[in-house]
Amino acid sequence: MPLQPSWIALFCLGLTLGAGGAANPWRPVTTGKITEYGRGVIQAPAVRSAEQGRRPNIVWISNEDMSPRLGAYGDPLARTPNLDRLAQGSITFTRAFTTAPVCAPSRAAIITGMYQTAIGAQHMRTTEDRVPELPGPYLAVPPFYVKAFPEYLRAAGYYTSNRAKTDYQFGVPFTIWDDQGPKAHWRNRGSNDVPFFSVFNLEVTHESRIFPGSAERKKPLVTDPSAVRVPPYYPDTPLVREDLARHYDNIAEMDRQVGEILAALEADGLAENTIVFYWSDHGDGLPRAKRSLYDSGLHVPLMIRPSPALGPAIPAGTKSDSLVSFIDLAPTVLSLAGVDVPAHLQGRSLVGPGEAPQPEYVFAARDRMDIEYDMMRSARDGRFLYIRNFLPEVPYAGFIPYRNQSVIMQELLRLHAQHALTGAAALWMRSSKPPEELYDTQADPHQVENLASDVSHRKTLERMRHAVTAWMEAVGDQGLINEPEMIARMWPGGVQPETALPYFVSRTSTEAPARGLPLDSGEFQEIVVYVPTQGASIGYTTEEGPTARWQLYSGPIHIQAPATLRAKAIRYGYKESPEAQLTVSAQNNSGRR
Repeated sequence: MPLQPSWIALFCLGLTLGAGGAANPWRPVTTGKITEYGRGVIQAPAVRSAEQGRRPNIVWISNEDMSPRLGAYGDPLARTPNLDRLAQGSITFTRAFTTAPVCAPSRAAIITGMYQTAIGAQHMRTTEDRVPELPGPYLAVPPFYVKAFPEYLRAAGYYTSNRAKTDYQFGVPFTIWDDQGPKAHWRNRGSNDVPFFSVFNLEVTHESRIFPGSAERKKPLVTDPSAVRVPPYYPDTPLVREDLARHYDNIAEMDRQVGEILAALEADGLAENTIVFYWSDHGDGLPRAKRSLYDSGLHVPLMIRPSPALGPAIPAGTKSDSLVSFIDLAPTVLSLAGVDVPAHLQGRSLVGPGEAPQPEYVFAARDRMDIEYDMMRSARDGRFLYIRNFLPEVPYAGFIPYRNQSVIMQELLRLHAQHALTGAAALWMRSSKPPEELYDTQADPHQVENLASDVSHRKTLERMRHAVTAWMEAVGDQGLINEPEMIARMWPGGVQPETALPYFVSRTSTEAPARGLPLDSGEFQEIVVYVPTQGASIGYTTEEGPTARWQLYSGPIHIQAPATLRAKAIRYGYKESPEAQLTVSAQNNSGRR
């Protein structure tokens, strides 16, 4: 059985932290209702013993739908001065790959550190509802021990913010982020003594931003279409060149937004103590890239700029050709923050004191895309890409109405209908796929020459075929289960389960939890919030009203009368629990509901 998250083991310590942000994490802060130690959550002993000022801030800057089309990656057409400058002080990873070529499954893996196929989040999307005969909509229900990794950071005393995309396939549990939304920022954390993990998702490079009718498409074109290099799998037409040029224009705007975030760090005096990550969630938002397991769909930029204040633990200004999977992002952040990495996470730490050796392969998966089923799995080593097609009778370019808005897609469909596509441009429009594909990515960077039937590559084919099979077995690949059957296990009877209502229990009690019982000690209480739902995350607050800030519950709470304590809980993929309240008066009378 996979191990429980490490902070759960701290439950029995009875150390309680509340709102606020004391520089000394051991100094009590009295609010008048709750006696709090530090910042709202239990911190792991390894973190507590470190100097508060040495704990790095961490900023994630992610953009959507973009392969490494940056000057720092050698693209001469890119206008990306801010990212090129960032690369000069960062480790730039040249072989970074996502686990899925589309946003929601990829983001499910990134936020949990678990392959989307291991937690039932592999279909794009679980909320698909445009065809009534499809199963769902539903939310994926990961195994009970799976958490979004920002919860571990919150439990270690970090302030977490996300502006603003989630798309995790299991909903957005309120326990993940201190601040979630279009205005989320490290500047909202209240105290400058609190370390933060802040995420900024830049959407201007999303595929929809070059669709006809988009605001970006109405802007004057800056990139010269005649200068664009057209991949061999596209027809070289004026419309294709214009779409690629507009993609470069959007990348330039994304770079400008990156510059604003980096400038804000400098203006706030935080750059020296902040580790910056930059990445894209998957490859280009273009046909035969997004939703495909070729490098065009999986190969992405990744930079990590170290914190100068933390010393030379991470060598800056270098390039690494180490194989990287985005399953590695969660353990890397936790390791750099000084937080124990839960044993069930499936990646490795990429940099810093916890750095682990690179794997022999990185893996990826594609399953249902919107309304059309498919199933592919891939393995990539330093040179070869192997793809297994479980449904070879299904075409590559299936019926995906959303993608059909793409101008390039319409060009492919138009020319295919006219029998005018030739060469590599015609391969992706075939009505069926080979059962297996094998590509030499050094000799064939666009992956258009399938070597699977080449006898000289038989050993490589067999080696990588075995690697995919072993990986699927190791992670318990849920793609092998019919989606309606998988949903029935997650949502019995097709009904979304609901997280149980929390109980408030005096820690000294010898009785089973019960509702409505008075507390039996003096005005000081140490309260346990108990939820019968296995794996539920719990939040609590002493604030009133719908805008209350919810702290992550990580252990017994010291409460001093008079006080009103509110709590609710969420198991990922379940409905949120109703809210429970506990009121403790100075006369030692309490009420619960």
